[in-house]
Amino acid sequence: MSILIDQNTKLIVQGITGRDGSFHAKKMAEYGTKVVGGVTPGKGGQNVEGIPVFNSVKEAKDMTEANTAVIYVPAKFAKDAILEDIKAGIQLVICITEGLPVLDMIEVSGALRGSSTRLIGPNCPGLISPGKSKVGILPGHIHTPGPIGVVSRSGTLTYEVVYNLTLSGIGQSTCLGLGGDPVIGTRFVEALELFEKDPETKGIVMVGEIGGEDEQLAAKYIKAHVKKPVVGFIAGKTAPPGKRMGHAGAIISSGDTTAEAKVRVLRDAGVVVADYPDEIPQLLSQKIK
Repeated sequence: MSILIDQNTKLIVQGITGRDGSFHAKKMAEYGTKVVGGVTPGKGGQNVEGIPVFNSVKEAKDMTEANTAVIYVPAKFAKDAILEDIKAGIQLVICITEGLPVLDMIEVSGALRGSSTRLIGPNCPGLISPGKSKVGILPGHIHTPGPIGVVSRSGTLTYEVVYNLTLSGIGQSTCLGLGGDPVIGTRFVEALELFEKDPETKGIVMVGEIGGEDEQLAAKYIKAHVKKPVVGFIAGKTAPPGKRMGHAGAIISSGDTTAEAKVRVLRDAGVVVADYPDEIPQLLSQKIK
């Protein structure tokens, strides 16, 4: 099985007439994702790579029965794009766009509460259920179907981990990039819960990084609720205090937001933590025997 997306996913692409939207719409369709429409206000009636374009999310949903949306619009329009999805009742929204203001995401977070919409991102690579569906910018060719769920705050580290898993003959059920901003939609705990409930996911890889407290919250959840083996990795061990390391959310502050503290709390929760990403396949193989 998989989580969140599969062969039944019906996807619309917001910003499909732009450079990134059109490029990735084509790549997602080539992978096998059911890309049923795109949305660009004022350009309804056109098509991109044979994909019909609509003026609004509601119109696209009504015409295609879409249940998932991916956002490639510029940052200044991304908040409104997400809010439009929430209002239309889209079940799953993946926001690839980076650079959203924190105040915009606080407004989005408020709108998500009580709604039927789940948000992945912003500033994320998306997700993939290998052999079934891909939504976002992940390179499909490095993934292979299998029993391991992967969840990560880092896009490029997700690719490195997955590539090493695939080279070692270990396939993935779903790979999910959460995004590196301070305010995001889905976080580690929610992803871990989904993987734990998925009967065909036999183990989980969790990739964290410095800054914030998501890994500490995940460790508490794992200790209390996760029965499946979890192998972790924390990036940023050599980051000097006070330095921003790429992601807006990856800022060393004080105390338990350092890499060392995160490793310690995960190990206390029973997670096997790799020192280097290429150690993950071997550690995972030992845990799922």
